[in-house]
Amino acid sequence: MAWYALRMRLAQFSDLHLLSLDGAKLLDYANKRWIGRMNLVSSRSRHYHTIAFDDMVEDLNAQKLDHIICTGDVTNLALEQEFVFARARFDRLELGTAGVTVIPGNHDAYVDAGIEHFAKIFGDHATSDAEWAWPHADDLENRWPVVRVRGDLALIAISTSHETPWFTAYGSIGVRQLARVKQVLADPRLAGKCRVVAIHHPPAGKRADSRIRGLKDRAPLQAILAEHGAALVIHGHEHRNLRETVPGPDGPIDVLGVPSGTYHAKHADRLARYRIFDIEGGRVVGHHLRVWHRASRTFVRDETELPFAVASA
Repeated sequence: MAWYALRMRLAQFSDLHLLSLDGAKLLDYANKRWIGRMNLVSSRSRHYHTIAFDDMVEDLNAQKLDHIICTGDVTNLALEQEFVFARARFDRLELGTAGVTVIPGNHDAYVDAGIEHFAKIFGDHATSDAEWAWPHADDLENRWPVVRVRGDLALIAISTSHETPWFTAYGSIGVRQLARVKQVLADPRLAGKCRVVAIHHPPAGKRADSRIRGLKDRAPLQAILAEHGAALVIHGHEHRNLRETVPGPDGPIDVLGVPSGTYHAKHADRLARYRIFDIEGGRVVGHHLRVWHRASRTFVRDETELPFAVASA
């Protein structure tokens, strides 16, 4: 049995957009991937850097962490070779599959085949603990939410990513998964635990309301949180340091978004970052960002951490 210190550390990173077009065929773009390919040509391939994640992996391994969560968008185009390329880098994380949880983002589900690739290549990073496994969890849609309990931390990882129409990037949780989230948050086995809900799409604020990029069933999720609570909700998708709150039974619940883990371009507030949370006594007692310095190929504590962008602004 793993031993955990009284104070635990959870790291979150997101939206890596790791790119590999090795072996891609023209037929691979005869679908929604065509839009993504055009984005790569115009800008995305110049702004998201694999070397940033290589440097992040080294930094994560040095931080004495207890668990790591990636909140989606491992790839750009959901090509099988992109998932293979990304997995080789995730395998350098010393915590291994039991210590690193990964959920898919909308880019990982650009097409239906992307979720199949995700399940095949990252499935062991998205598997519930045995005592929390759902019936028929080997089914692609039936494994969610993923529940992993590590010491004082109870991580509830929700999938919102499915193939959507062209020029859209919205997410949805679905009725069955919502019912399960409610069941998990109400479970007495998690009493006293620091319950962290991880999701790709933001579930609160103006961005969550977007018909193009938002979360379709944000209202029922917010109702579940209002009834059963959580210590924290974390998300990706927007590539920004965001903060919102939603009502909880004991007061507001923070909803925090993190910048992309690989971005480097003209926007200083969006430079590659990840976040570390300190957990003690069943609650989050602190958190901070670490930012990439490209020149030195290192991540350091962001001592000039910018204020949260208000998601409702």
